[in-house]
Amino acid sequence: MNEIYFNADAGYLEGIVRGYRDGLISGAQYLNLTQCETMDDLKLQLATTDYSTFLQNEPSPMSTSTLSARCTDALVGEFQYLQQNAAEPISKFLDYITYGYMIDNVILLITGTLHERDTHDLLEKCHPLGFFDSMPALCVATTVQELYGTVLVDSPLAAYFRECLSAEDLNELNIEIIRNTLHKAYLEDFYAYCMQLGEPTASVMGEILRFEADRRTVNITINSFGTELSKDDRAKLYPRLGNMYPEAQMRLARVDDMDQVKAVLEQYSEYKSMVVGVNLSASSGGAGGNELSLEDRFFIKEVQYNKDSFEQQFHYGVFYAWLRLKEQEIRNVVWIAECISQQQKDKINNYTPIY
Repeated sequence: MNEIYFNADAGYLEGIVRGYRDGLISGAQYLNLTQCETMDDLKLQLATTDYSTFLQNEPSPMSTSTLSARCTDALVGEFQYLQQNAAEPISKFLDYITYGYMIDNVILLITGTLHERDTHDLLEKCHPLGFFDSMPALCVATTVQELYGTVLVDSPLAAYFRECLSAEDLNELNIEIIRNTLHKAYLEDFYAYCMQLGEPTASVMGEILRFEADRRTVNITINSFGTELSKDDRAKLYPRLGNMYPEAQMRLARVDDMDQVKAVLEQYSEYKSMVVGVNLSASSGGAGGNELSLEDRFFIKEVQYNKDSFEQQFHYGVFYAWLRLKEQEIRNVVWIAECISQQQKDKINNYTPIY
């Protein structure tokens, strides 16, 4: 990618997003947040961050769900500013980033409709970055074919959804299969698109997306334990890319427990250090005492990849990396808020530090 043309197309936006990165909560600010005793104290400390304008009009006491929503509003506002000022090809890259949120919104609406949840409530819970025009009509679909033919055929997800048309009924297992099939198709398409953009975007985004593919592969494997999903069907859900493709994926398709998953990961230098001393029974956020779960280790690894992308210039990876770092920051803030509101101060430091 020619640096001269990059600056003409995306130099301004790269400067903006690097400014966003500098606005992420620092280690000293995290220390102040963890010393708060009440939600009002937390709100006061957040007044020194980029979230201040989104929280200033919230009445006390503020709930953690409200805090999460306002922080997400801040993220959405910053990302939409980038979209509004983007031209091709950066605008297409930013659109690609939103497709993952669209998939999650589609699955949320399908699942909610299956459980007869209120449509208005479901739409409120959808991520703002994943909205598209025909999304409210998803709530009336009863079959996969109807879902595609009447709603998704004109959406950006149409190409990904064609692989799901063989699914018969919209039950719990099939919906989860549809979710992972969509994310698989999206990840492979996004990866191919990034490779077309040339260097250095191809190498930066390639490394990040290969890691994401490996994480999805491991999560699909673990989540399939104890379900009706066959090992052959499990293998079909793995993205056809990543550091563990294809050899480790073939092995993971045959494992039966967490110890076997750990044995596979230990064969790869990228992940060997992640599984050393990991609590395989712990859930995210250090719920198993103060020990880190495998999911926590993946979050830490993801943060490092995203931070590393800012060490280079003239590539689009910084836009993706900033968004992921911002999402991790919101998870950190919400975790601290939950610990304060539930009087679980002994676990308050079990967040994933960024800077």
